[in-house]
Amino acid sequence: MKKVYIKTYGCQMNEHDSARICSILASMGYLPVESPESADLIVVNTCSVRENPENKVYSLLGKLRPLKKKRPELMVAICGCVAQQEGERILEREPIVDLVFGPDRYFNLPELLSRVESGEKVCDTHRGYPRPPIEDFIPDEWIDRGHRENIKAYIVISKGCNNKCSFCIVPRTRGREVYRTPDSILKEVDIVVSEGVREIWLLGQNVNSYKCGENYRFYHLLRDVANNSDVWRIRFTSPHPKDWVYELTDLISEKGNIAKHIHLPLQSGSNKILKLMRRGHTIEKYLEQVNYLRKKIPGIEISTDLIVGFPTETEEDYEETLRVVKEVKFSQVYPFKYSPRPGTYAEKLGDDVPRKIKEERLANLIKLQEEINIECMTKLIGASQEVLIEEKHPKKDYYWNGRTNGYRPITVRAKNLSTGDLVVAEVKSFHGHWLEGDLVRVVKKSPLLFVSNIRNIKSEEGG
Repeated sequence: MKKVYIKTYGCQMNEHDSARICSILASMGYLPVESPESADLIVVNTCSVRENPENKVYSLLGKLRPLKKKRPELMVAICGCVAQQEGERILEREPIVDLVFGPDRYFNLPELLSRVESGEKVCDTHRGYPRPPIEDFIPDEWIDRGHRENIKAYIVISKGCNNKCSFCIVPRTRGREVYRTPDSILKEVDIVVSEGVREIWLLGQNVNSYKCGENYRFYHLLRDVANNSDVWRIRFTSPHPKDWVYELTDLISEKGNIAKHIHLPLQSGSNKILKLMRRGHTIEKYLEQVNYLRKKIPGIEISTDLIVGFPTETEEDYEETLRVVKEVKFSQVYPFKYSPRPGTYAEKLGDDVPRKIKEERLANLIKLQEEINIECMTKLIGASQEVLIEEKHPKKDYYWNGRTNGYRPITVRAKNLSTGDLVVAEVKSFHGHWLEGDLVRVVKKSPLLFVSNIRNIKSEEGG
C-alpha cells in the first residue's frame, strides 16, 4: 500500500480540493498518513490569496529537502493557486519538486503521477479553455466520492471568479466562473444525505453569483437544496455583497434548515478604499443589506473579512472600518494585513502603508473584535440555541461539541447523545470563543453515519 501526506494551505475551497485529491489517490491505492516521513507521495495544496501562505509553502519545501535527499524515490507535488501562478518556475526554483499541477487538473492525477514515476518532471497548469458557460467539472463517476467529514458534506457548485477586485489573484489562478448543473449538485446532495450527512456546505469563490441559464440562480439552487427535508442545516461560502439580493434574505428567513449565519466579506469600511478595491458596492449598501438581514432574521450571526493597510489607506479610512465594525457587531472577523499580489491592479498602486502601521491597525482591530465578541457572548447566556452535535468531547464524559445555528462552537452537557443529533441547549457560560450549555431537548436523532477517512486536509491558514 502506497502512502500519501497532504498539506493544505488556504480556504475551504482548498480543503475541498484536497479531499477530492485524497479520493482520487485512494482509488490508486494510496493511504493517507499523518507525517511526511512515512509517505511515498507528498502533496502540498497551496494558496496565493496572501503572501504569508505562499511563503509558508517555500519554507515547507526547504524543510523537505533532507527527506528527499535521503529518499530520492519520494515524490513531491505542488498544486493549488501557487502552482497555477508560478508553474514551471517552481520546478526551476525547487529541484525536490517532481510535479506541479493546477486546480483544474486534479482528475488527471493518475496520468500525471505515471509520468513522474517514469522519471519525468511534470508541470500541468492547463485550464482547458475555452469552456462552455456551464460545465459539470466534477465527472459523474466522482460525484459519490466527495468531501465529507462525518455529518458534514462540502459541495462545490462553481469554480473561478468573474469579479475584478484589485487586490485578488483568484481570477488569475482559478479562472473565470464555471458552474455545475443543478442536476449534478442535487444528485450529490441526495447521495451524501442517503449516507447520513445532515449538514451541507455549498462552496464557490463567489457562491451567490451561481447561475444556470437565464432563469436559475443561486436563490433557486439554495431553495431546492433546502426543500430536502433530510438536510438539517445548510451553509454556504463565500457570497459577495454586490451579488446579494433581498430574495436570499427572505428565503433564509422562510427555510428553517438554512443556517442563520452569513459570512459576508466587507474588506474595508471606507468607500474610498472600496472603490480602489473595485468591490462594486458601498458601505451604505452593505449596511442596508445587514439591516434587512437583522430585520428579517432576528439573532442572525454575520461574519466578515477585513483588510488593513490597503494602498493609500489613511487613519481616517481605518477609523471608518472600525466604525462599521462597532455598528454591525460581527460575530467573527477574519482580519488581514494587505500584501500585494503579483499581476493585480492593487500592486500598481504601491504598498505605501508602513508595515508597523499595518501591524498596529491589525492589533487594534483584533482587540476591538474581541471586546465585541465578549459582549455578544455575554448576551447569549440564558438563551436557547439549536446545536448540531459534531463529536464527543475528547476529554470529558457526558460532554459534546457542536455548532450553534449561528456557527458558534459550543460544548453541551448531556448523557446519551450521538454525533449528528440536532438538539436545543441553554447557554450557561462561555470560555474564550466557546459557549458552554446544558441540553434542553433533542430535536432530531442522528441517522446512521458516514464517517470520512480523509485526514490531513484542514488548512493551516484561512484564505
